[in-house]
Amino acid sequence: MIRAILGLAGALAALFPDRAVDAFEAVALEETDAETKPWVGSAVRAEGVLAVAAGLLGGRASAWPANVTGVFGLVVFAVPRAYRAFAARLLYEEPDEVRWADRSTPLLRAVGAAYVLAALGAFRRRRRGRERGDDSGSEDPAERVEA
Repeated sequence: MIRAILGLAGALAALFPDRAVDAFEAVALEETDAETKPWVGSAVRAEGVLAVAAGLLGGRASAWPANVTGVFGLVVFAVPRAYRAFAARLLYEEPDEVRWADRSTPLLRAVGAAYVLAALGAFRRRRRGRERGDDSGSEDPAERVEA
């Protein structure tokens, strides 16, 4: 279920990257005139495409992205203030003008937790597939083709 939600969010980000950035800023930032760097929209679109691809492919094809997403989520969940400082420097032309809203900490923790849960779910599915002797990388036994 979490993978489906993240896949849907990825599709929306891929289709509407500027709106995705605006929505995030509306929730996570106080009123600010800070401008994002020119490449941010393209990066959001690429992240969305990767999220959709990982969600659709499943199995081994999504293992590496799921692991990276889980580690990223753990960092965001554990140290949201450090992540905010890093994100401001990475994403904004004038990082000192970025004013994070008080609600950004629980928001970031929720996003981090969702990423960790999605990665753990993917790990559990891969592990169950290995225990069944499923070498195809398929997460669902119904997806396996018997010869």
